Amino acid sequence: MYEAKLGRRALLAGLASLPLAACAHRMPARDRRSLDVATFNIWHDAGGQWPKRRPLLVAALRSADADVIALEEVLEDADKGLPNQAVTIARDLRYPETHFVAPDPEGAPKRFGNAILTRLPVIEVARRKLAPLSDYRTAIRVRVRTASGPVDVVATHLAWQPEAAAVRAEQIADLLAWLPADGTPLVVMGDFNAPLDDPGLAALGPPRFVSALPPGAAATTLNPARGHAPRVIDHVFADSAHFAVAGAQVIGREQVDGEYPSDHFGVAARLTRR
Repeated sequence: MYEAKLGRRALLAGLASLPLAACAHRMPARDRRSLDVATFNIWHDAGGQWPKRRPLLVAALRSADADVIALEEVLEDADKGLPNQAVTIARDLRYPETHFVAPDPEGAPKRFGNAILTRLPVIEVARRKLAPLSDYRTAIRVRVRTASGPVDVVATHLAWQPEAAAVRAEQIADLLAWLPADGTPLVVMGDFNAPLDDPGLAALGPPRFVSALPPGAAATTLNPARGHAPRVIDHVFADSAHFAVAGAQVIGREQVDGEYPSDHFGVAARLTRR
């Protein structure tokens, strides 16, 4: 039994060093101009499997070694005795800053939303309920201080229905109009529930933004083992006036004893300031 536990721990620890080859871009060496980011839909407490999935998520995110992490489908549920999952992951990763947004009011026993974790100094934080309010979607913006100056990082999660391109377009328009117009470099990431060619995502395309995973760079960010058809719907969009994509990878594809970190895979990217 003791040897089995040691073997399982070694396997979990080894997840951080496994090759991540699901994307055409490889991560180059890091330098002072680089900003490493990651996004992961963590699938709340689906099936009550959070205790099993938590160490797998942490291992995948630790392997990404990102300066800023966006998390979607983050749950806190006082009735179930479940602390905020983003706070838990940040503590596991030893990230000092966690910021959360939900459509549910502060103090509600159950809140479900998006979060940003960062190890960089935080300058300011802003939160928004996105139009249309009937879809209960949110965005969170965290302005961080990097070696090359301030950067705004936004996490969001958009309407899921395949036919909801018009709703996604409205949500993105509301998000972009809400952002400060002061020229601060911008990264928008999360679960957009749509591929790059979805009309609802047009405002996040060229020439203003570049995707870390261009068409064909990855097969899927939805986990086929959880019954999903392959689609790339989790994205990192960088302000092309200020950033180039130096590399990107799909993370969290490994399973342990039949369990995966989530029903999504994550996306990690290295952005370089121009």
